[in-house]
Amino acid sequence: MKKTYIIGEIGINHQGDINIAKKLIDIAAAAGCDAVKFQKRNPDVCVPEEQKSKPRSWGGEDMTYLEYKYKVEFGKEEYDVIDAYCKEKGIAWSASPWDMDSLAFLAGYDIPFIKLPSAMLTHDELLYGCVATGKQVIFSTGMSTEEEIDHAVHILRSAKKTTGNTNTIGLLHCNSSYPAPVSELNLSAIKTLQEKYSDFEIGYSGHEMLLGTTVASVLLGATILERHITLDRTMEGSDHACSVTPHGLFKLVSGVRELELAYGDGVIEVTESEKPVREKLRG
Repeated sequence: MKKTYIIGEIGINHQGDINIAKKLIDIAAAAGCDAVKFQKRNPDVCVPEEQKSKPRSWGGEDMTYLEYKYKVEFGKEEYDVIDAYCKEKGIAWSASPWDMDSLAFLAGYDIPFIKLPSAMLTHDELLYGCVATGKQVIFSTGMSTEEEIDHAVHILRSAKKTTGNTNTIGLLHCNSSYPAPVSELNLSAIKTLQEKYSDFEIGYSGHEMLLGTTVASVLLGATILERHITLDRTMEGSDHACSVTPHGLFKLVSGVRELELAYGDGVIEVTESEKPVREKLRG
């Protein structure tokens, strides 16, 4: 069984505080994650005009929705710190660009992959631009129809041919509800994606409250895992409720690594540990 690449999705659970971001990086590194991931936006571009002036409360302070989005947005100063800190801790990092400005920003860093969020699966220019960076591309399929996924795959394949990017593209099955109902996870779709897009690396991005279902996705063939992580599920913000706490992250990563170790090759034979037992009991 191939070693699963595990991404701890910090997203905006850092609350706009670099010290919280560092704590989450510490936890992900200690738990054995391969990478942490953030989200990068240009709020002026990403926030619809009709929402920019809507009232929002954050940290006990009243503000507009646009002001709130800037409050939780990291810029170059913070990402320079993140880049150096992750190198120090021996863990990779990346981020999801929600617009072309953010993609150009991320392309300036030596990151191993660009992760496209489910919300941007129908953004053809962004899809193409991600491949054009020359980096590996991973994208999620939450809230998408099969036709929309087909179209995104077509754009990505075409972009690979045009740009000469030879990296394998990662495609993550996903349910975009926060948290996602267990009855709607449809983990069997991982097999469907493997059969339909055999040239892609298939994984799973989970938003459910449970851990076992994410571990089970590896048994179904997922080789990339992504889960949101948080210091505390009761923290302010929409993503914390479906995020994995530090204790849960340790359990999740160890569960995946135990499954990889236990999976085996399917060949039935007497194991080394069984041989002395067999000799004693059967002579």
